[in-house]
Amino acid sequence: MNTEELKAKTIALIDSLKSTTGAYGLANGGNEYKIITEIFLYKFFNDKFAFEAKNQKTPYKKRLSKAEKWDVEYDSFTDEEVEDLFSYMGGGIPLIKPHQTLSHLYNASTQGDFSMLLDSTLVDIATYNQDQFSVVTSGKAKVNIFAAVTPYVTDIGKRDAFAKALVKNIAEFNFEEVFNEKYDFFSGVFEYLIKDYNNAGGGKYAEYFTPRAIAQVMAQLLVNPETEYKGATCYDPSAGTGTLLMALAHQVGEDRCSIYSQDISDKSSEMLRLNLILNNLVGSLPNVVQGNTLLEPSHVEKDGSLKKFDFVVSNPPFKLDFPEYSDTLAADSVRFWAGIPNKVKKIDPNKPKMAIYTCFIQHVINSIKAEGRGAIVIPTGFITSKSGVEKKILEYITDKHIISGVVSMPSNVFANTGTNVSVLFFDKSPKKDSDKVILIDASKLGEEYKEGNNQKRRLRPEEIEKIVTTFRKKKTVEDFSVAVTYKDIREKGYSLSAGQYFDIKVEYVEITPEEFKAKIKGFAKELETLSAEGAKLDAQIMKNLKGMRI
Repeated sequence: MNTEELKAKTIALIDSLKSTTGAYGLANGGNEYKIITEIFLYKFFNDKFAFEAKNQKTPYKKRLSKAEKWDVEYDSFTDEEVEDLFSYMGGGIPLIKPHQTLSHLYNASTQGDFSMLLDSTLVDIATYNQDQFSVVTSGKAKVNIFAAVTPYVTDIGKRDAFAKALVKNIAEFNFEEVFNEKYDFFSGVFEYLIKDYNNAGGGKYAEYFTPRAIAQVMAQLLVNPETEYKGATCYDPSAGTGTLLMALAHQVGEDRCSIYSQDISDKSSEMLRLNLILNNLVGSLPNVVQGNTLLEPSHVEKDGSLKKFDFVVSNPPFKLDFPEYSDTLAADSVRFWAGIPNKVKKIDPNKPKMAIYTCFIQHVINSIKAEGRGAIVIPTGFITSKSGVEKKILEYITDKHIISGVVSMPSNVFANTGTNVSVLFFDKSPKKDSDKVILIDASKLGEEYKEGNNQKRRLRPEEIEKIVTTFRKKKTVEDFSVAVTYKDIREKGYSLSAGQYFDIKVEYVEITPEEFKAKIKGFAKELETLSAEGAKLDAQIMKNLKGMRI
């Protein structure tokens, strides 16, 4: 099964689960995504365990792999054999007991109290696997991978039918075919899964997805293709579901990096946890934290200072009113050296005004190691700012030689907002060409496509390659890119807009003296004609005015 085929089948599975939740009155509700992700992940756990149990070098490999139905054979295992099998399983493999397999559940679906059986199964799996798969909040509370799903149906009499429908949806789907392959399609699946929930139950922290193309550009420009990394640390302080982190991990190598994240949304944190599991990054689950990064950063050293990372990426919210804790942030002049946005006098939930992204820019820079790199998505208007916190940041990253490049993206590249965006790239590592900053205007790139009623743009593979190649080589390309010095930037008032550095070209056309005289004669005749027409019009206006009765 190829990637696109699997993606299509996965989306079809999600659609079937959405149909079931909708049928029981849970469509687009605040908890629908929890039900869908938990059932989706339970199916993944079941298939992952089955695959490993049949393929790991254990005393039970032949017994399970040769059986007509592995789960039927597994049902015959004694408790001692089950525990012995578990002892051979490596990290990142979910451990499922015989009575917890999907087959066992499906066969028991005709029994009474099936909703209680499904819920208890999920909770028991979560408890047994909590050391591997739980995450913590910024308050150090542990959040398990599963919880009961049927209590969300308020009519108790319908819970058994709801549980049966959920299990039936996943019974015929199978992930096992792709466990030997490296696949990277989950960002698209997650965007499809959660897009209906951004407005419903999203609150003021509604999630916005980073388009995969932008994530790829950021990862490719941060990760040196000639370096073989080992133990690299990758951090996102506004991680969402992890699109940027996954792109980084795939670029560095999943087995050569650790992921660190924080996000205020419990919904996004749950999605990120699922994303890490699906992408063989289970070892990083303890580093996933739910909480307010700016107010309570969780990734800190013993002395309370911010932890530093090799790579830091972020696609933060651009505007968000936070007067309730702005004074606390403002008091921390070490972290927020450029200051924070002014408080708003009146909060409008639909039109937030405080540019919270400026706080995240400072946090990202503070979190990069002395020789590390980082990138952050920002509104394009920032790169030509002339005052306030924005101007102070532009001055800082220029004067400290931290900014290494800027890529201004096409308009309408985000699924949820029409704001024009650019990506700032930071580099603290020693560089031979450290006096050069590459500015790219990719606003004219991309192909248009329809998403619902919205017209969008997306970068094509060859355009991604053009951006990456131009950036790495710091090439000047007419009307596309320019390599400038930090001195140039200061002289331009700290502008990072490529267009302000492009040469203005005036085209000259050589003509003979006779052609010049002919042109002048033509202009004179045209002017004479226009003057005569103007005189006639003036006379007509005066005549009309005299004829008016007062």
